[in-house]
Amino acid sequence: MTSTFEAPYSIRTSKAAGSGMLSTALTQLDEAFQRLTLDEGLRSIIRQSERELTVAVPIRRDDGTVSVFTGFRVQHSSARGPCKGGIRFHPVVDLDEVRALALLMTLKCAVVNLPYGGAKGGISVDPAGLSEYELERLTRRYAAMIMPILGGKRDIPAPDVNTNPRVMAWFMDTVSMIEGQLSPEIITGKPLELGGSQGRVEATGRGTAVATVEMLRRLGRDPKEMRVAVQGYGNVGFYLAEILEREYGCHIVAVSDVSGGWYNPNGLSLSAINDYLAHYPGSFLSSYASNGHMDRVSNQELLALDVDVLIPAAIENQITALNAEQIQSGIIVEGANGPTNFEADAILRERGVHVVPDILANAGGVIVSYLEWVQDLQWFFWEVGEVRLRLHDVMQRAFEEVWSLSEREQIDLRSAAYMLAVQRVGEAIEARGIFP
Repeated sequence: MTSTFEAPYSIRTSKAAGSGMLSTALTQLDEAFQRLTLDEGLRSIIRQSERELTVAVPIRRDDGTVSVFTGFRVQHSSARGPCKGGIRFHPVVDLDEVRALALLMTLKCAVVNLPYGGAKGGISVDPAGLSEYELERLTRRYAAMIMPILGGKRDIPAPDVNTNPRVMAWFMDTVSMIEGQLSPEIITGKPLELGGSQGRVEATGRGTAVATVEMLRRLGRDPKEMRVAVQGYGNVGFYLAEILEREYGCHIVAVSDVSGGWYNPNGLSLSAINDYLAHYPGSFLSSYASNGHMDRVSNQELLALDVDVLIPAAIENQITALNAEQIQSGIIVEGANGPTNFEADAILRERGVHVVPDILANAGGVIVSYLEWVQDLQWFFWEVGEVRLRLHDVMQRAFEEVWSLSEREQIDLRSAAYMLAVQRVGEAIEARGIFP
C-alpha cells in the first residue's frame, strides 16, 4: 500500500492562533468568576473540558495513495443538556482552538438559555486540496471515528467553517448506516430533504442582524442611517449584509473575503455583487469588476474604515492590540467566534467602543440548530416564518437580559454576557451535584 502522511497542522506551523484564543476565553471566564465569587470547585469544573477526543482520519485519495489527517471532538460541558457545536475543516485547526470554541459554545447556549452544553470538532485539513469524493470519504471516516461519543441526547454536531449541508448529509448518513436506522437528530444543518430546518442556512447571519439592530435601538440610532462594514463575506456575512440592507435599511458600505474586498462610502450594490458570486460559484470578491464605483480594501483596511457599525464575521483574532486603536467604528458586533483578543477588548473598552460579544451576537446558528433538533425529535416541521419568529424572539430576549445586567452592574456587554452564562452553568452544576 502506497501512503503519504499529512502531519497535524499544529506540528507544521505555530499553535499561536488556537492557544491565543483559548487564553482569551479563559481570561474572560476568570473575570466572570471574580464578579460572581464562584467557589474554586465550580471554577475548576467550568474551566476544563469534560471529554476530549483526538482521532487519526485516514482516507484513500483518488490516485490510490493514503493520507492521514488529524481530527478532534471536544465536549466542554453537558451540565445543561446535550453538547452542541460545529465541525470545521481548516488547516489551522488544533486542539487548543477546538477547546476554546467548545467553551464558547457552552457559554453561548447558556446566554441565550438553550438546554445545551458546548462542544466543537474539526479536522486539520485544507479542504480546497481535496476532490469532492475525497472530502466525502474524509467526512464519513471522521464521523465513524467520533461516533462513540455522539448521540441525539449526548452530542449533536453542526456545520462550521468549510462545512455545509452536504457535509452534514454525509455525516448523518454514515451514522444512520452504522446504527441501522435513520437518525436525523444526530446532526443539524442538514438539507431540508433529510430533516433540516427552514431558515437554518441564514440563521447565524439573521441572528447577528437582530443583535445589531437591538444594539442600535438601545443607543438611539436609526438603522436606516447606519453605514456598516462586514469583514467575512461567507455564509454569515452574506446573509447578515443582505438582511441588514433589505429588512432594516442599513447601508452596507464595505464587504470582504479572504481575497480582500470593496468599499464605497455611499453604499455598495450588494445585488450586483451577489449576482456575480451566484453566477461564478467559488469566486472571490477580488475578481469582481467594480466599474470604478468602488475602492479595493484589504481585510485590515476594512477594519479601520470610518463606519458606524463594524461586523467581523470571518475568523478569530482579527482585532488585536496592533490594530484596536485604528478602529473608527463606535459599534462592533462579533459575527465570528473570537474575532477580538483580550488585549484588544481592553483597548476598545477604554475607548468607549460598544462591543456585542460573539457568544450573544452570533448565537442565531445554534438557536435554529436547536429548533431543527426539536423538529427532528418530533418528526414535525415548521414553515420558515415560524422559525424566523422563534429565532427573533430568543435573540431579542437574550439581548435584553444581557443589556439589563450590563446596565445594572455598570459593566460592558461582554462581561455581562459571560456573567449571565457562567451563572447559569454554575447553577446547573450545583443543582445536579457531583457523581457519584
